[in-house]
Amino acid sequence: MTPLVAGAVLLAAVTHASWNAIAHHITDKLVGFTLISGGGLLIGLAMAPFAPFPAAGAWPYLLLSAVLHVAYMALLMRSFRLGDFGQAYPIARGSAPLVVTLLAAVFAGEVPGGWQAAGVAVCSAGLTGLALWGIRGSGRRPDWAAIGAALATGVSIAAYTVVDGLGVRASGTSVGYIAWLMVLEGIAVPVYAAWRWRGELGSRLRPFAVVGLLGAALSVAAYGLVLWAQTRAELAPISALRESSIIVGAGIGAVFFKERFGLSRMVAAGVMVAGIGLMLHAG
Repeated sequence: MTPLVAGAVLLAAVTHASWNAIAHHITDKLVGFTLISGGGLLIGLAMAPFAPFPAAGAWPYLLLSAVLHVAYMALLMRSFRLGDFGQAYPIARGSAPLVVTLLAAVFAGEVPGGWQAAGVAVCSAGLTGLALWGIRGSGRRPDWAAIGAALATGVSIAAYTVVDGLGVRASGTSVGYIAWLMVLEGIAVPVYAAWRWRGELGSRLRPFAVVGLLGAALSVAAYGLVLWAQTRAELAPISALRESSIIVGAGIGAVFFKERFGLSRMVAAGVMVAGIGLMLHAG
């Protein structure tokens, strides 16, 4: 992994944590995800005419990825309803890298080398510590329903990460791939919201339209950077590095949602940084 690729993924981590914080901030989660999905759909439609059309071999991946992303959004909405941002976000993101490492080895033939495997393992240890300490520091008994939803979200993240890694490489165009992915995945949630709120969709969305569409733009930028990086480096280290968004998310939770940060999370963040250093050494 080159410094340029690492920088792109770290920028994606910041934008990703930011749009997730926006989604958590909007009290009605269906309103938030309708705006973010619908905004992504509009951005994808605007991009598609100016981007190369993905190669035929990418379309099975695009269609499967769209289904996985809809499942991810549904699970993420549920985890945000049930748990604190500082708890749900780290567990959802932190459970993905090791699963991605396994899936990438099986389906992409990407068996990590020594330094790379060490970097992924150290990053995962930091992520797991951050998630567990987030539960411990909440001052409440663990909410197993919230934890289960967040873990299921993590599995869906791992699945679409590998599918999109293979798909974007087959597409021949990371810009075209992200444009059509936004179109395909962005339909389901707004259609469901329109059916559920028949005649009330506009009035429900209007108060949060600006912040929700900002979240959509951040979401497209975050994943577009990751897809570009996946054409230039292996999937497992990108997944682990991307989840440094957890550190950003913990900071956002502390500053904006008044959730505890504390020494334990600082230690976990330091472990995460050490893992990033190992992966860059491997690159």
